[in-house]
Amino acid sequence: MKKIVLAAVCLLGIQFVKAQNDRVITTGVPFLLIAADARAAGLADQGVATSSDVYSMQWNPAKYSFALDQQGVGVSYTPYLTSITNDISLGQLNYYNRFNERSAFAASLRYFGLGDIQLTDNTGQILNEVRPNEFAIDLAYSLKLSERFSMAVAGRYIRSNLRIPTEGSTDARGAGSFAFDVAGYYQSEEEAYDDFNGRYRFGFNFQNLGPKISYDNDPELSSNFLPANMRIGGGFDFIFDEYNKVGVSVEATKLLVPTPQKLEDKNGDGEIDAADRAIINEEYQNINWVSGVFQSFGDAPDGFSEELKEFTYSLGAEYLYQDSFAFRLGYFNESKDKGARRFFSLGAGFKYTIVKIDVSYLFSASQVRNPLENTLRFSLTFNFGEKYDEY
Repeated sequence: MKKIVLAAVCLLGIQFVKAQNDRVITTGVPFLLIAADARAAGLADQGVATSSDVYSMQWNPAKYSFALDQQGVGVSYTPYLTSITNDISLGQLNYYNRFNERSAFAASLRYFGLGDIQLTDNTGQILNEVRPNEFAIDLAYSLKLSERFSMAVAGRYIRSNLRIPTEGSTDARGAGSFAFDVAGYYQSEEEAYDDFNGRYRFGFNFQNLGPKISYDNDPELSSNFLPANMRIGGGFDFIFDEYNKVGVSVEATKLLVPTPQKLEDKNGDGEIDAADRAIINEEYQNINWVSGVFQSFGDAPDGFSEELKEFTYSLGAEYLYQDSFAFRLGYFNESKDKGARRFFSLGAGFKYTIVKIDVSYLFSASQVRNPLENTLRFSLTFNFGEKYDEY
């Protein structure tokens, strides 16, 4: 059997964009890294240190303890690879409940569908149609440890159903794994300055920590690291009056996954060939996920300078008028040697009573095509229940 739809292109697309460099870090289930909500997307894929909203699960679940509404439900939709197809998308459903002054719990479902793929035989006869997909189910608990600082833990079940039957094999079993997050969030009191009031925010999140995922019977020989990563960020709110606010934020992210090593003559035969690649690949496969997290901070072959290239950063700004209308700008940067993703983003939001609608748009600033380029993303939020004070 073979695929007549470009499934390979789709699978490469969800690995984001890979530069022509053997040491670009790739992982399994990279859909977990796609910004699924329009607010974060409008701020260039950041949310670890922004104000709390219903979509905090993906960015920093510790923010739920600072939510101003008791409960919230959010639904988001992100079309994917729209330049080549119209049936690949990422959807998300979120819910949180801040059930007292100090605590909150939340749950979410993320679903990534790759559309319909027709399988044919060698004569072109259609044999079957499959719908590869991936999803993650999250649960989180957030607790204020003080008036200004909270922490959270989140658990995640991940399922990847991307294996497609091939000629001679009808095995299309999916792969599964689990992961957890540990996050923290600090929000200062509002302070008075000469011409405005202000508030600081800081956050961190160690995400997707868990066992590798494998589609084969022997996970020791063929497995992929989860996209474990570290997010750290900070922000400041300029509060000019009761109607006008501007929040600025910066965020840095690093994959907690080992760096692929340089190709070298491993077997001593005087040349670098397929046998050497096999040895290097086996050594990489033998790294377990716990060791990989610690190793990721100091294993870049070119030393500290290359480690710095493995950090991405983003800058964002959000203007709010009467907490009812929002306008957002963002910029995201990744080293050209580690993926080359660079883009600008725009976003807007409108809130009426309990309903909030957000949209975002992405402009690529790199020569490498972004799979989300020129794509509108949408989010819909409903907040209800009691109101909590800001302080």
